[in-house]
Amino acid sequence: MVVPASVLLELEEHAREEAPNEACGLVVLKGGVAERYVRGRNAAASPYRFELAVDPETWFLEDDGYELAVFHSHVSSPPRPSRTDVENIGLWAGRPYLIYTVRTDELAGWTIMDGSIDPLPLTSKL
Repeated sequence: MVVPASVLLELEEHAREEAPNEACGLVVLKGGVAERYVRGRNAAASPYRFELAVDPETWFLEDDGYELAVFHSHVSSPPRPSRTDVENIGLWAGRPYLIYTVRTDELAGWTIMDGSIDPLPLTSKL
């Protein structure tokens, strides 16, 4: 997956603004390239978990040929799915799953399926 610098900056800014709570949203992809970020609201308002709330219209982007990747932040823990993330994967199983860590300024991608956590290679471009 390619994450342009402009999209990466949006993810970082949102994560920093929401700290100490986790930020969350959707990254809109076309052909494996992140085209934009749709900010969500963490309905849980928690530093330990997130409940993604976005405009319902956002989900229809998939009907237009886009892929949606879930994004959330960790304040200080590594950008790796936590046990809570794995247990709550639900409809995101097998889909791109991005985590940004505010403390270390790191973004990592994953897929989670049936309890298995696999790295998703990310490339940034200017």
